[in-house]
Amino acid sequence: MAWLNEEEKARWQRYEHDGARRRFVLCRAALRAILCSQLGCENERLEFGASDHGKPFAVVNGRRHPISFNVSHSGKHGLVAFAPKGRLGVDVEERVARRDLDVLVTSVLSLGEQAELALKRGCDKVHLFFSLWTIKEALIKALGKGFSLDVSGFEVPLAMRRGVVTSTFRFPEMPSVRWRLENLGNERFAAAIAHEQF
Repeated sequence: MAWLNEEEKARWQRYEHDGARRRFVLCRAALRAILCSQLGCENERLEFGASDHGKPFAVVNGRRHPISFNVSHSGKHGLVAFAPKGRLGVDVEERVARRDLDVLVTSVLSLGEQAELALKRGCDKVHLFFSLWTIKEALIKALGKGFSLDVSGFEVPLAMRRGVVTSTFRFPEMPSVRWRLENLGNERFAAAIAHEQF
């Protein structure tokens, strides 16, 4: 808690469940500790700003810093990533069966991805869905446009859908920008990182 500023402590109090509160504090403290180490600043000098769609950025001594970072947490898992330049997004999700999985499938996956998922059963279906979802979530978080982007309108590279852990990607409407994707998941959780390449 000592790492958090007053605004973050107010956010912490708004969480209704102890588990969610604990996850927020741990991830925010880890983010602050890592950023302070990377930026060579004291925690009291680090603040956060946000873009129009909520993507955070670091502010040190009142000036925006160019370092890219992103954070995600789900259940017992948290993921923090940073890069000296280039947009960056991460996502982590516990691999748990959900009652609304069919609704999520049709709203976030392309028709081709849905057809591949339809061939899977049980745990394999849940495993593939969350792998695809975290890759897409990492991409939209990196882009910084939030859910204003139709995630069913683009596809995870075929190689990654078939098990390859790294690949490159280009949004159809932005072919000049290349993204490096990495699937970081294991059997317990799905996780992915998307980083803009130059």
